Amino acid sequence: MTRTPDRRPRKLVAGLLASALALAPVLTPILATPAQAFFGFGGRIVYDPRNHAENILSAARAMEQINNQILQLQNEAQMLLNDALNLASLPHSSLARLQEAVAETQRLLSEAGSLAFDVAAIEQAFTQDYGAAAGRGDFDAMIAGARQRWETSVAGFEDALRVQAGVVGNIEAARSQMEALVRESQGAVGALQAAQAGNQLLALQSAQLADLTAAIAAQNRAVALEAARATSAEAQARENLARFLDYGTGYTPGTARMFRN
Repeated sequence: MTRTPDRRPRKLVAGLLASALALAPVLTPILATPAQAFFGFGGRIVYDPRNHAENILSAARAMEQINNQILQLQNEAQMLLNDALNLASLPHSSLARLQEAVAETQRLLSEAGSLAFDVAAIEQAFTQDYGAAAGRGDFDAMIAGARQRWETSVAGFEDALRVQAGVVGNIEAARSQMEALVRESQGAVGALQAAQAGNQLLALQSAQLADLTAAIAAQNRAVALEAARATSAEAQARENLARFLDYGTGYTPGTARMFRN
């Protein structure tokens, strides 16, 4: 019985040679072995198990190095991707709406009737119309001054109510902006987006504090004007009483003639 030669070693060697040629840039030092390791005299292939095993180990080590380099490149690419995400800007901005709300509150404050939020105007008004100045001038002038102070107090309360109404109107817009910013913060893809969302939330809080400051200032202004009006009314009343009780020089006796000659 004729035995068929086992061709598997030759196919294995041929496969290794093809793989070595494909990895030639990396495996060139490894494959630079003596020719006698693969080819015998007369061009016949000689199988050397020891040389074969060493070549397989060298190829495996080379493949492991290549895999490590590929993993390193993948990690570097992921780091670059993460850096890009951290630098991504937040697509949502509430700055314009916050500025509009603050501008509306400032407009309401600037429309304060009569005595506005101006230091020079307040000093002039209190010098001319309030306090001891309320008792100066004739009766008609004092009546006109009292009426002017009353109108200023009424206007102050009206201004306070208008500012408070504007602040209350901003609550719904602030709630909507806060909801949007929290949603953007929770869906942030990087550190920059999260930081920008946090900064806008702080800006929203600052706008709400500005509204609260405006409301308190308007209310305190109205209360201060009413207190100043009441104090001026007391000063004017004292002056009116003093004038009423002033009898002048009093009675001066003189010569009276009861009968005519």
